[in-house]
Amino acid sequence: TPESTTLTNIGGGDYVTGTETITEIPWAERGSRISFAGELDTGGTASSDDWLGSVVVVNFWYAACPPCRAEAPDLESLHQQFLPDGVVFIGVDVRDEATTALAFADTFGITYPSILDTGSGEVQLAFAGQIAPNAVPTTIVLDREGRVASRIIGKIPDRSVLETLIEDVVGEEG
Repeated sequence: TPESTTLTNIGGGDYVTGTETITEIPWAERGSRISFAGELDTGGTASSDDWLGSVVVVNFWYAACPPCRAEAPDLESLHQQFLPDGVVFIGVDVRDEATTALAFADTFGITYPSILDTGSGEVQLAFAGQIAPNAVPTTIVLDREGRVASRIIGKIPDRSVLETLIEDVVGEEG
C-alpha cells in the first residue's frame, strides 16, 4: 500500500500542502481502475473512460493556491513535451467556478482543460478509496489501464521529477 504522508499548513494561506511526498506503485501492486468524470471549465464534460489506453496526468489544484500557481508552468511544459506520446493532462479544480479556472489557464498559458469539482467533490472521492489527493496541489499519474502509478503530494519538487514519473509509465509494456 502507498505510504502515509504528513500534511503541513503553511501560514498565510488557507490551503494544506503536502511535504512533496512522492509515491510510486509497482505494476503488480496497483489497484483497480479509477473512474471519474465531470464538467469541464471549457464547456462539455470529460470522462476517464475516454482516456483508457493513454497515460493520464491528473493535477488537483485551485487558482488561489500559491504552490499551484508555482507549478503551473512546469505542468504545461510537460503537457506539451508529452503530447506526441499521447499523454493526457487533466486538471481537477477543487474550488473555483469556470470563469476563475479559465482566467488561471489564461494567466499561466495552460492549454489542457480542468474538471470543475467544486460542488460535488466526486473526482476527489473517486481517488479517495485508493490513493487520496490529500493536499492541494496533488498530481497523480495513471497508467494505460487507468490505475494509479504514482502520486506527488504538494508542489512538484522539480519538473524533472514528474517528467521521470511520466516517462516510466509511458515506457511500460503493459
